[in-house]
Amino acid sequence: MKERLNELLSELGVENVELVYTLSVIGLIALVSLVIHLVLHRGLLRFLARFSPSRPRGAATLFDRRLAARLALAAQGVIVYVLARAFLDADSWVLELVETLTNLWIVLFGVLALFSLLDGFERLGQRTEASRRVPLRGLFQGVKLVAAILGVIIAIAFLIGKSPLILFSGLGAMTAVVLLVFRDPILGLVAGIQLSANDMLSVGDWLQMDDYGADGDVIDISLTTVKVRNWDQTITSIPNYALISDSFKNWRNIDIVGGRRIKRSIRLDASCVGFATDEDLQRLRKAELLADYIEEKIEELDRDNEERGVDPESITDARRLTNIGLLRAYLTQYLGAHDSIRSDLTYMVRQLQAGDDGIPLELYGFCTETSWIPYETVQADIFDHVYSVLPAFGLRLHQSPTGHDVRDVGRALAAAGEQRRKDETKNLESD
Repeated sequence: MKERLNELLSELGVENVELVYTLSVIGLIALVSLVIHLVLHRGLLRFLARFSPSRPRGAATLFDRRLAARLALAAQGVIVYVLARAFLDADSWVLELVETLTNLWIVLFGVLALFSLLDGFERLGQRTEASRRVPLRGLFQGVKLVAAILGVIIAIAFLIGKSPLILFSGLGAMTAVVLLVFRDPILGLVAGIQLSANDMLSVGDWLQMDDYGADGDVIDISLTTVKVRNWDQTITSIPNYALISDSFKNWRNIDIVGGRRIKRSIRLDASCVGFATDEDLQRLRKAELLADYIEEKIEELDRDNEERGVDPESITDARRLTNIGLLRAYLTQYLGAHDSIRSDLTYMVRQLQAGDDGIPLELYGFCTETSWIPYETVQADIFDHVYSVLPAFGLRLHQSPTGHDVRDVGRALAAAGEQRRKDETKNLESD
Protein backbone atom coordinates (compact mmCIF):
# COMPACT_ATOMS: atom_id res chain seq x y z
CA MET A 1 0.00 0.00 0.00
CA LYS A 2 2.74 2.42 0.94
CA GLU A 3 4.73 1.68 -2.25
CA ARG A 4 1.73 2.34 -4.46
CA LEU A 5 1.00 5.65 -2.76
CA ASN A 6 4.66 6.71 -3.06
CA GLU A 7 4.66 5.83 -6.78
CA LEU A 8 1.46 7.81 -7.27
CA LEU A 9 2.95 10.84 -5.50
CA SER A 10 6.14 10.59 -7.61
CA GLU A 11 4.13 10.47 -10.83
CA LEU A 12 2.28 13.59 -9.70
CA GLY A 13 5.62 15.39 -9.35
CA VAL A 14 5.63 15.69 -5.58
CA GLU A 15 9.15 16.48 -4.37
CA ASN A 16 9.20 15.46 -0.68
CA VAL A 17 7.34 12.17 -1.01
CA GLU A 18 7.95 10.89 2.55
CA LEU A 19 6.68 14.05 4.23
CA VAL A 20 3.63 14.30 2.00
CA TYR A 21 2.91 10.61 2.54
CA THR A 22 3.14 10.97 6.32
CA LEU A 23 0.87 14.02 6.31
CA SER A 24 -1.59 12.22 4.05
CA VAL A 25 -1.71 9.21 6.36
CA ILE A 26 -2.22 11.43 9.39
CA GLY A 27 -5.02 13.26 7.58
CA LEU A 28 -6.59 9.97 6.56
CA ILE A 29 -6.45 8.69 10.12
CA ALA A 30 -7.97 11.94 11.42
CA LEU A 31 -10.73 11.76 8.79
CA VAL A 32 -11.52 8.12 9.58
CA SER A 33 -11.54 8.92 13.30
CA LEU A 34 -13.95 11.82 12.73
CA VAL A 35 -16.27 9.68 10.64
CA ILE A 36 -16.25 6.90 13.25
CA HIS A 37 -16.89 9.43 16.01
CA LEU A 38 -19.89 10.85 14.16
CA VAL A 39 -21.25 7.39 13.39
CA LEU A 40 -20.89 6.16 16.97
CA HIS A 41 -21.86 9.26 18.95
CA ARG A 42 -24.29 11.05 16.64
CA GLY A 43 -25.79 7.94 15.14
CA LEU A 44 -25.58 4.69 17.10
CA LEU A 45 -25.62 6.11 20.65
CA ARG A 46 -28.51 8.46 19.92
CA PHE A 47 -30.41 5.63 18.28
CA LEU A 48 -29.90 3.41 21.34
CA ALA A 49 -30.81 6.26 23.72
CA ARG A 50 -34.09 6.85 21.87
CA PHE A 51 -35.25 3.27 22.36
CA SER A 52 -33.82 2.71 25.84
CA PRO A 53 -36.35 2.75 28.74
CA SER A 54 -36.47 5.83 30.95
CA ARG A 55 -36.04 3.60 34.02
CA PRO A 56 -33.81 0.70 33.05
CA ARG A 57 -34.09 -2.49 35.04
CA GLY A 58 -31.92 -5.53 35.53
CA ALA A 59 -28.88 -5.81 33.28
CA ALA A 60 -29.91 -2.67 31.38
CA THR A 61 -28.94 -0.70 34.48
CA LEU A 62 -25.28 -1.54 33.90
CA PHE A 63 -25.05 -0.14 30.37
CA ASP A 64 -25.97 3.50 30.54
CA ARG A 65 -25.15 6.25 28.04
CA ARG A 66 -21.95 7.25 29.82
CA LEU A 67 -20.55 3.72 29.66
CA ALA A 68 -21.42 3.41 25.98
CA ALA A 69 -19.81 6.77 25.17
CA ARG A 70 -16.58 5.88 26.96
CA LEU A 71 -16.40 2.48 25.30
CA ALA A 72 -16.90 4.20 21.94
CA LEU A 73 -14.05 6.62 22.65
CA ALA A 74 -11.79 3.72 23.68
CA ALA A 75 -12.74 1.91 20.46
CA GLN A 76 -11.77 5.01 18.46
CA GLY A 77 -8.32 4.85 20.02
CA VAL A 78 -7.97 1.20 19.03
CA ILE A 79 -8.94 2.01 15.43
CA VAL A 80 -6.43 4.88 15.24
CA TYR A 81 -3.74 2.58 16.66
CA VAL A 82 -4.47 -0.10 14.05
CA LEU A 83 -4.50 2.40 11.17
CA ALA A 84 -1.21 3.93 12.30
CA ARG A 85 0.46 0.52 12.51
CA ALA A 86 -0.86 -0.34 9.05
CA PHE A 87 0.23 2.78 7.15
CA LEU A 88 3.26 4.20 9.01
CA ASP A 89 6.79 2.85 9.07
CA ALA A 90 7.71 0.78 12.13
CA ASP A 91 10.80 2.93 12.78
CA SER A 92 9.04 6.24 12.24
CA TRP A 93 8.98 8.70 15.13
CA VAL A 94 5.49 9.69 14.04
CA LEU A 95 4.29 6.11 14.60
CA GLU A 96 5.90 6.09 18.02
CA LEU A 97 4.18 9.37 18.92
CA VAL A 98 0.80 8.21 17.63
CA GLU A 99 1.12 4.87 19.44
CA THR A 100 1.97 6.62 22.71
CA LEU A 101 -0.94 9.02 22.43
CA THR A 102 -3.43 6.31 21.44
CA ASN A 103 -2.23 4.03 24.24
CA LEU A 104 -2.78 6.83 26.76
CA TRP A 105 -6.17 7.51 25.17
CA ILE A 106 -7.19 3.84 25.43
CA VAL A 107 -5.98 3.54 29.04
CA LEU A 108 -7.83 6.73 30.05
CA PHE A 109 -11.17 5.83 28.56
CA GLY A 110 -10.77 2.16 29.46
CA VAL A 111 -10.43 3.13 33.14
CA LEU A 112 -13.33 5.57 32.85
CA ALA A 113 -15.46 2.86 31.22
CA LEU A 114 -14.60 0.55 34.12
CA PHE A 115 -15.73 3.30 36.52
CA SER A 116 -19.05 3.57 34.68
CA LEU A 117 -19.49 -0.20 34.79
CA LEU A 118 -18.82 -0.23 38.53
CA ASP A 119 -21.35 2.59 38.97
CA GLY A 120 -23.87 0.41 37.12
CA PHE A 121 -23.17 -2.52 39.44
CA GLU A 122 -23.59 -0.17 42.41
CA ARG A 123 -26.97 1.05 41.13
CA LEU A 124 -28.02 -2.53 40.53
CA GLY A 125 -26.86 -3.57 43.99
CA GLN A 126 -28.74 -0.73 45.69
CA ARG A 127 -32.00 -2.31 44.55
CA THR A 128 -31.29 -5.48 46.47
CA GLU A 129 -31.44 -6.24 50.18
CA ALA A 130 -27.72 -7.10 50.15
CA SER A 131 -26.86 -3.40 49.78
CA ARG A 132 -28.10 -2.82 53.35
CA ARG A 133 -25.69 -5.39 54.76
CA VAL A 134 -22.66 -4.82 52.49
CA PRO A 135 -21.04 -1.37 51.97
CA LEU A 136 -21.09 -1.67 48.17
CA ARG A 137 -20.20 1.97 47.64
CA GLY A 138 -17.02 1.68 49.69
CA LEU A 139 -16.00 -1.58 47.99
CA PHE A 140 -16.55 -0.18 44.50
CA GLN A 141 -14.63 2.97 45.40
CA GLY A 142 -11.77 0.74 46.56
CA VAL A 143 -11.78 -1.06 43.21
CA LYS A 144 -11.82 2.33 41.45
CA LEU A 145 -8.81 3.45 43.47
CA VAL A 146 -6.84 0.32 42.55
CA ALA A 147 -7.84 0.67 38.87
CA ALA A 148 -6.78 4.33 38.86
CA ILE A 149 -3.38 3.45 40.35
CA LEU A 150 -2.86 0.69 37.79
CA GLY A 151 -3.94 3.05 35.00
CA VAL A 152 -1.43 5.69 36.11
CA ILE A 153 1.39 3.12 36.26
CA ILE A 154 0.57 1.79 32.80
CA ALA A 155 0.36 5.34 31.42
CA ILE A 156 3.78 6.20 32.89
CA ALA A 157 5.17 3.01 31.35
CA PHE A 158 3.93 4.09 27.90
CA LEU A 159 5.41 7.57 28.34
CA ILE A 160 8.89 6.34 29.29
CA GLY A 161 8.76 3.43 26.85
CA LYS A 162 9.33 0.75 29.49
CA SER A 163 7.38 -2.34 30.43
CA PRO A 164 4.82 -1.83 33.21
CA LEU A 165 6.34 -4.86 34.96
CA ILE A 166 9.48 -2.84 35.61
CA LEU A 167 7.45 -0.18 37.39
CA PHE A 168 5.55 -2.82 39.35
CA SER A 169 8.83 -4.38 40.45
CA GLY A 170 10.05 -1.01 41.71
CA LEU A 171 6.77 -0.24 43.42
CA GLY A 172 7.98 -1.92 46.61
CA ALA A 173 10.43 0.91 47.21
CA MET A 174 7.55 3.39 46.99
CA THR A 175 5.33 1.50 49.42
CA ALA A 176 5.98 3.94 52.25
CA VAL A 177 5.08 6.92 50.04
CA VAL A 178 1.96 5.17 48.76
CA LEU A 179 0.85 4.32 52.29
CA LEU A 180 1.40 7.93 53.36
CA VAL A 181 -0.47 9.45 50.42
CA PHE A 182 -3.35 6.96 50.45
CA ARG A 183 -3.50 6.44 54.21
CA ASP A 184 -7.16 7.36 54.67
CA PRO A 185 -8.45 5.39 51.64
CA ILE A 186 -6.49 2.30 52.71
CA LEU A 187 -7.68 2.52 56.31
CA GLY A 188 -11.21 3.17 55.08
CA LEU A 189 -11.12 0.19 52.73
CA VAL A 190 -9.88 -2.15 55.46
CA ALA A 191 -12.43 -0.77 57.92
CA GLY A 192 -15.22 -1.15 55.35
CA ILE A 193 -14.29 -4.79 54.82
CA GLN A 194 -14.29 -5.40 58.59
CA LEU A 195 -17.65 -3.67 59.00
CA SER A 196 -19.09 -5.78 56.21
CA ALA A 197 -17.53 -9.08 57.26
CA ASN A 198 -18.68 -8.69 60.87
CA ASP A 199 -22.08 -7.23 59.88
CA MET A 200 -21.46 -4.29 62.20
CA LEU A 201 -23.10 -1.52 60.18
CA SER A 202 -25.17 -1.06 57.03
CA VAL A 203 -27.12 1.69 55.27
CA GLY A 204 -30.38 2.43 57.06
CA ASP A 205 -29.13 1.51 60.55
CA TRP A 206 -29.64 3.85 63.48
CA LEU A 207 -26.13 4.74 64.66
CA GLN A 208 -25.25 6.59 67.85
CA MET A 209 -21.67 7.76 68.37
CA ASP A 210 -21.47 10.49 71.00
CA ASP A 211 -17.77 11.25 70.43
CA TYR A 212 -18.61 12.49 66.92
CA GLY A 213 -22.03 13.93 67.73
CA ALA A 214 -23.75 11.35 65.54
CA ASP A 215 -27.23 10.11 66.39
CA GLY A 216 -29.42 9.15 63.43
CA ASP A 217 -29.76 7.02 60.29
CA VAL A 218 -26.78 5.88 58.20
CA ILE A 219 -27.39 7.21 54.69
CA ASP A 220 -24.11 6.38 52.97
CA ILE A 221 -21.02 4.22 53.49
CA SER A 222 -18.21 5.28 51.17
CA LEU A 223 -14.56 4.35 50.93
CA THR A 224 -13.38 6.74 53.64
CA THR A 225 -16.45 8.04 55.51
CA VAL A 226 -19.84 7.06 56.87
CA LYS A 227 -22.54 9.72 56.60
CA VAL A 228 -25.21 9.90 59.31
CA ARG A 229 -28.35 12.00 59.04
CA ASN A 230 -29.04 13.07 62.60
CA TRP A 231 -32.52 13.53 64.02
CA ASP A 232 -32.10 17.31 63.78
CA GLN A 233 -31.56 16.82 60.00
CA THR A 234 -27.84 17.67 60.15
CA ILE A 235 -25.26 15.42 58.49
CA THR A 236 -22.31 13.98 60.40
CA SER A 237 -19.38 12.37 58.56
CA ILE A 238 -17.39 9.77 60.49
CA PRO A 239 -14.11 8.20 59.25
CA ASN A 240 -14.54 4.49 58.62
CA TYR A 241 -11.55 3.53 60.72
CA ALA A 242 -13.06 5.41 63.71
CA LEU A 243 -15.90 2.87 63.72
CA ILE A 244 -13.33 0.11 64.17
CA SER A 245 -11.06 1.82 66.70
CA ASP A 246 -13.83 3.47 68.78
CA SER A 247 -17.12 2.19 70.14
CA PHE A 248 -20.53 3.04 68.75
CA LYS A 249 -24.11 1.93 69.31
CA ASN A 250 -26.16 0.33 66.52
CA TRP A 251 -29.90 0.27 67.21
CA ARG A 252 -30.66 -2.09 64.32
CA ASN A 253 -31.51 -5.00 66.60
CA ILE A 254 -34.61 -3.29 67.98
CA ASP A 255 -36.20 -3.72 64.55
CA ILE A 256 -34.99 -7.32 64.31
CA VAL A 257 -36.31 -8.23 67.76
CA GLY A 258 -39.40 -6.05 67.37
CA GLY A 259 -39.08 -4.41 70.77
CA ARG A 260 -37.70 -1.05 71.92
CA ARG A 261 -36.78 -0.73 75.56
CA ILE A 262 -38.65 1.44 78.03
CA LYS A 263 -36.56 2.20 81.10
CA ARG A 264 -37.82 5.15 83.08
CA SER A 265 -38.39 5.74 86.77
CA ILE A 266 -40.65 7.85 88.95
CA ARG A 267 -39.63 9.16 92.37
CA LEU A 268 -42.00 8.67 95.28
CA ASP A 269 -42.19 10.72 98.43
CA ALA A 270 -40.81 8.47 101.19
CA SER A 271 -43.05 10.03 103.85
CA CYS A 272 -46.17 8.54 102.28
CA VAL A 273 -44.92 4.93 102.23
CA GLY A 274 -46.58 2.68 104.79
CA PHE A 275 -48.66 -0.42 105.46
CA ALA A 276 -51.90 -0.83 103.58
CA THR A 277 -55.00 -0.46 105.78
CA ASP A 278 -58.11 -2.59 105.52
CA GLU A 279 -59.85 0.30 103.78
CA ASP A 280 -57.01 0.45 101.24
CA LEU A 281 -57.25 -3.29 100.57
CA GLN A 282 -61.02 -3.15 100.27
CA ARG A 283 -60.75 -0.34 97.74
CA LEU A 284 -57.92 -1.90 95.73
CA ARG A 285 -59.68 -5.26 95.52
CA LYS A 286 -61.93 -3.63 92.96
CA ALA A 287 -58.99 -3.32 90.56
CA GLU A 288 -59.11 -6.24 88.15
CA LEU A 289 -55.32 -6.46 87.93
CA LEU A 290 -54.91 -6.58 91.73
CA ALA A 291 -57.86 -8.63 92.98
CA ASP A 292 -56.27 -12.08 92.60
CA TYR A 293 -52.88 -10.83 93.78
CA ILE A 294 -54.31 -9.34 96.99
CA GLU A 295 -56.27 -12.49 97.85
CA GLU A 296 -53.28 -14.78 97.26
CA LYS A 297 -50.91 -12.50 99.12
CA ILE A 298 -53.21 -12.12 102.15
CA GLU A 299 -53.58 -15.89 102.40
CA GLU A 300 -49.80 -16.31 102.19
CA LEU A 301 -49.10 -13.65 104.84
CA ASP A 302 -51.81 -14.93 107.22
CA ARG A 303 -50.46 -18.46 106.97
CA ASP A 304 -46.89 -17.30 107.58
CA ASN A 305 -47.88 -15.14 110.57
CA GLU A 306 -49.90 -18.00 112.03
CA GLU A 307 -47.05 -20.47 111.66
CA ARG A 308 -44.68 -18.07 113.42
CA GLY A 309 -47.25 -17.20 116.10
CA VAL A 310 -47.06 -13.47 115.33
CA ASP A 311 -49.85 -11.00 116.00
CA PRO A 312 -51.12 -9.90 112.53
CA GLU A 313 -51.51 -6.33 113.83
CA SER A 314 -47.90 -6.10 115.01
CA ILE A 315 -46.10 -3.38 113.12
CA THR A 316 -42.61 -4.78 113.71
CA ASP A 317 -43.09 -8.56 113.65
CA ALA A 318 -46.00 -9.35 111.33
CA ARG A 319 -45.72 -9.49 107.58
CA ARG A 320 -48.17 -7.06 106.03
CA LEU A 321 -48.88 -5.55 102.65
CA THR A 322 -47.50 -2.08 101.90
CA ASN A 323 -48.87 0.54 99.58
CA ILE A 324 -45.63 0.72 97.61
CA GLY A 325 -45.55 -3.06 97.26
CA LEU A 326 -49.13 -3.06 95.99
CA LEU A 327 -48.19 -0.37 93.50
CA ARG A 328 -45.27 -2.48 92.22
CA ALA A 329 -47.53 -5.50 91.85
CA TYR A 330 -50.19 -3.47 90.07
CA LEU A 331 -47.75 -1.87 87.61
CA THR A 332 -46.15 -5.24 86.86
CA GLN A 333 -49.57 -6.67 86.02
CA TYR A 334 -50.34 -3.52 84.05
CA LEU A 335 -47.23 -3.90 81.89
CA GLY A 336 -47.91 -7.60 81.32
CA ALA A 337 -51.47 -6.88 80.17
CA HIS A 338 -50.57 -3.87 77.99
CA ASP A 339 -51.06 -4.49 74.25
CA SER A 340 -47.94 -2.50 73.32
CA ILE A 341 -45.54 -4.25 75.74
CA ARG A 342 -43.79 -7.48 74.71
CA SER A 343 -44.79 -9.99 77.36
CA ASP A 344 -42.33 -12.56 75.98
CA LEU A 345 -39.41 -10.22 76.75
CA THR A 346 -38.26 -9.03 80.14
CA TYR A 347 -40.61 -6.62 81.91
CA MET A 348 -40.64 -5.64 85.56
CA VAL A 349 -41.10 -2.85 88.09
CA ARG A 350 -38.20 -2.50 90.49
CA GLN A 351 -37.22 -0.25 93.37
CA LEU A 352 -33.87 1.54 93.12
CA GLN A 353 -31.63 3.05 95.77
CA ALA A 354 -33.47 5.75 97.71
CA GLY A 355 -31.88 9.15 98.20
CA ASP A 356 -32.55 12.77 98.93
CA ASP A 357 -34.79 12.96 95.89
CA GLY A 358 -37.17 10.20 97.03
CA ILE A 359 -37.61 6.50 96.29
CA PRO A 360 -37.06 5.66 92.59
CA LEU A 361 -39.50 3.13 91.15
CA GLU A 362 -38.37 2.02 87.70
CA LEU A 363 -40.55 0.56 84.94
CA TYR A 364 -38.65 -1.74 82.59
CA GLY A 365 -40.04 -3.39 79.46
CA PHE A 366 -39.95 -3.55 75.66
CA CYS A 367 -42.44 -1.68 73.50
CA THR A 368 -43.73 -3.27 70.30
CA GLU A 369 -43.53 0.13 68.59
CA THR A 370 -39.95 0.78 67.43
CA SER A 371 -40.52 3.97 65.44
CA TRP A 372 -39.77 7.13 67.37
CA ILE A 373 -43.17 8.86 67.53
CA PRO A 374 -45.33 5.75 68.22
CA TYR A 375 -42.79 4.59 70.82
CA GLU A 376 -42.85 7.93 72.64
CA THR A 377 -46.65 7.96 72.51
CA VAL A 378 -46.91 4.52 74.13
CA GLN A 379 -44.35 5.46 76.78
CA ALA A 380 -46.15 8.71 77.59
CA ASP A 381 -49.52 6.90 77.84
CA ILE A 382 -48.06 4.39 80.30
CA PHE A 383 -46.62 7.05 82.58
CA ASP A 384 -49.74 9.19 82.33
CA HIS A 385 -51.57 6.24 83.84
CA VAL A 386 -48.86 5.69 86.46
CA TYR A 387 -49.04 9.29 87.69
CA SER A 388 -52.82 9.14 87.80
CA VAL A 389 -53.11 5.96 89.93
CA LEU A 390 -50.65 7.03 92.62
CA PRO A 391 -53.31 8.68 94.86
CA ALA A 392 -55.30 5.42 94.85
CA PHE A 393 -52.38 3.79 96.68
CA GLY A 394 -51.89 6.67 99.10
CA LEU A 395 -48.65 7.69 97.39
CA ARG A 396 -47.42 10.90 95.83
CA LEU A 397 -44.52 12.02 93.71
CA HIS A 398 -41.43 13.60 95.20
CA GLN A 399 -40.51 16.98 93.80
CA SER A 400 -38.53 19.98 94.95
CA PRO A 401 -40.49 22.99 96.27
CA THR A 402 -41.46 25.45 93.56
CA GLY A 403 -42.15 29.17 93.77
CA HIS A 404 -45.85 28.37 94.02
CA ASP A 405 -45.21 26.18 97.09
CA VAL A 406 -43.15 28.94 98.72
CA ARG A 407 -45.92 31.48 98.09
CA ASP A 408 -48.49 29.10 99.60
CA VAL A 409 -46.34 28.72 102.72
CA GLY A 410 -45.92 32.49 102.93
CA ARG A 411 -49.67 33.05 102.63
CA ALA A 412 -50.33 30.37 105.26
CA LEU A 413 -47.84 31.96 107.67
CA ALA A 414 -49.29 35.40 107.05
CA ALA A 415 -52.82 34.08 107.67
CA ALA A 416 -51.67 32.35 110.86
CA GLY A 417 -49.98 35.52 112.06
CA GLU A 418 -53.07 37.58 111.30
CA GLN A 419 -55.27 35.12 113.18
CA ARG A 420 -52.91 35.17 116.15
CA ARG A 421 -53.06 38.98 116.32
CA LYS A 422 -56.83 38.87 116.18
CA ASP A 423 -56.90 36.36 119.00
CA GLU A 424 -54.54 38.47 121.09
CA THR A 425 -56.63 41.59 120.44
CA LYS A 426 -59.81 39.75 121.43
CA ASN A 427 -58.17 38.51 124.61
CA LEU A 428 -57.06 42.03 125.53
CA GLU A 429 -60.53 43.41 124.94
CA SER A 430 -62.09 40.72 127.07
CA ASP A 431 -59.69 41.49 129.91
